[in-house]
Amino acid sequence: MTKQKLWSLTKLFLKIGITLLSLYLVFSKVSFKDLEEALTESDPIFFILAFLAFFISQLITSSRLNGIFKGVGLRISEKYNFKLYLLGMFYNLFLPGGIGGDGYKIFFLRRKFGVKGRRLLMAIFFDRLSGLWALCLIIAVLVIFIPQLAIPNWIPITAVPLATFIYFFILKRFFADYSVSLYKTHFKALCVQSLQLISAICLLYALHFEGKFSPYLFMFLVSSLVAIFPFTVGGLGAREVVFLYGAEIFSLDPHLAVLISLLYYVTAALMSVLGSYFIFRPQALGERELPRESEAELEDDQESFTNL
Repeated sequence: MTKQKLWSLTKLFLKIGITLLSLYLVFSKVSFKDLEEALTESDPIFFILAFLAFFISQLITSSRLNGIFKGVGLRISEKYNFKLYLLGMFYNLFLPGGIGGDGYKIFFLRRKFGVKGRRLLMAIFFDRLSGLWALCLIIAVLVIFIPQLAIPNWIPITAVPLATFIYFFILKRFFADYSVSLYKTHFKALCVQSLQLISAICLLYALHFEGKFSPYLFMFLVSSLVAIFPFTVGGLGAREVVFLYGAEIFSLDPHLAVLISLLYYVTAALMSVLGSYFIFRPQALGERELPRESEAELEDDQESFTNL
């Protein structure tokens, strides 16, 4: 067994272990019966609306990344890019070991279109960075509406424009290729995060919640920040822990908080399943057969060795 394969298996077992530990911690403090009652009394129409909002957000996310791809010389149609984006979602959520969805996309695009892997990696990095900027911006705005945090309003009001100016200046000055459509990219990032907030609001309505939304939305955004780090399988467990302890801080119903997180995970999982279509029908991506993930791992391992 190669070192790369051993490391991939180690990462997979660590992710599964941390996910199971997190879920155990969460479900040791909430009642399955209360969760079941809340779910059975929910409104399915709002579940559909939540999924639609999430689906549109992912369409925009795919378009945002394709805009950055164009800046590095990769020109593919929005439709083709979205198909590959769905495939990457599937790999990220259901095949969490190995190089993951992003690594697989880099391998696939590099092999098919001859674009340097480093440029593709940087494009995906800056795509994620724009999403992180939008996430932090909306969190800062929500802080103003949550007095329980005891954060003076002048801090987010001052920090957001200053940090944004510095961030945009660095992108334009040092990473011109990756910021060709700087303002359009970041506008799309705001749209994505806003639609995902709408998805969370729809889930709250589905569960007949009538209280103040801002603490739940704040926890949702913070959990999205935590889920960025690949410690668990698709963010499962990590999000729920944030919601559980956030509910304690804001004196909220922990069952409702955990249920929102779990339902959002299910929403993302349902969309990710769509990516499996291209595994069984690679012709939709213009391929006779898709390269196996092990091939991508092997090439990634060889390239890392060459670059030492």
